[in-house]
Amino acid sequence: MSDIQAIYAEIARGTEEILVEQELKDKLKEGRPLRIKLGADPTAPDIHLGHTVILNKLRQFQQLGHEVIFLIGDFTAMVGDPTGKNATRPPLTREDVLANAETYKEQVFKILDPAKTRIEFNSSWLDELGATGLIKLAAQQTVARMLERDDFKKRFAGNTPIAIHEFLYPLLQGYDSVALESDVELGGTDQKFNLLMGRELQKGAGQKPQSVLMMPLLVGLDGVKKMSKSQNNYIGVSESPDSMFGKLMSISDDLMWSYYELLSFRPLEEIAGLKEQVANGENPRNIKVALAKEIIARFHDDAAAAQAEANFVARFAKNQVPDEMPEFTFDAGEGLGIANILKDADMVKSTSEGMRMIKQGAVKIDGEKVEDTKLTLSACEQPLVIQVGKRKFARITLA
Repeated sequence: MSDIQAIYAEIARGTEEILVEQELKDKLKEGRPLRIKLGADPTAPDIHLGHTVILNKLRQFQQLGHEVIFLIGDFTAMVGDPTGKNATRPPLTREDVLANAETYKEQVFKILDPAKTRIEFNSSWLDELGATGLIKLAAQQTVARMLERDDFKKRFAGNTPIAIHEFLYPLLQGYDSVALESDVELGGTDQKFNLLMGRELQKGAGQKPQSVLMMPLLVGLDGVKKMSKSQNNYIGVSESPDSMFGKLMSISDDLMWSYYELLSFRPLEEIAGLKEQVANGENPRNIKVALAKEIIARFHDDAAAAQAEANFVARFAKNQVPDEMPEFTFDAGEGLGIANILKDADMVKSTSEGMRMIKQGAVKIDGEKVEDTKLTLSACEQPLVIQVGKRKFARITLA
């Protein structure tokens, strides 16, 4: 195998799709540092594990000697990426965007080498584009082309409003590639339309079109939707070790393997060996603990990972809490009463029954008996394990 073949095989590992493969191979043969672009809109203050699937691939390009550009979409965040949305995103203020952008700059260096990372803000060129430039940009695409995009198509067919500015988002993301003259852009599979828009606009600008490398989407803690801040099913890279450990232990045994493949740095052969161990009778819980400790050590350290495991065992294992249980997410607002939580989680038939169970000493939160029938719980970072009697358990997230 030639050096280029070996390098390409390493780059392709774990990817969902590369467009166009031969173009990327040809660029690698040029022997120059390629400009590798990844954009992220700072719509919330946390970078989560779903983001790290792509950031890890970006780190790999750094290790291979390429120029990595982490683009913070401070301009596009105020427009709002409509990808995967069935309604128009609420707008963010400039102040919110800039505050979130600062946290992004800090968190991204938990993965990337700061000495080899170029940070850019797309307001640098999009602010200067102006009305004339925006009209010229919009003239390069048709409404019919925009409606080829799956989420737009579904909303249009369902008579769900699509705001005009949402059509601009793919054009603005594509224009970022023109401004940066990117050779390769990374993104999730849900970003395919936007990523290919960059290729089209680069061709129109007389540039060589970027290669597109798409990574699989990490499913969130709910086991259904992609990990997302807006769905509150995510694990932030800046969360405490205890919070990360608890959340990672909450994922299903089946979902665990997807997390191993997308988040672990272990060789694929080793992961296959772990699957074989489980097939031969090893408790999946032990394999999940190893994954949780690996990820926590990456963002904290080995000592923090070991302590998080010890804390988890102290809180849950001694109380014989099952690994899998129903999960619910509730909006805590200014506080949510424990009896209401028990009813909404289908652990009791009514709030009065919930209060009766509390008086009987049959309700526990994280192993601690609840004695106050009027207890009010607020939003918290880590899910709570609530128990009613000996057999009813639920994992509750209060947002």
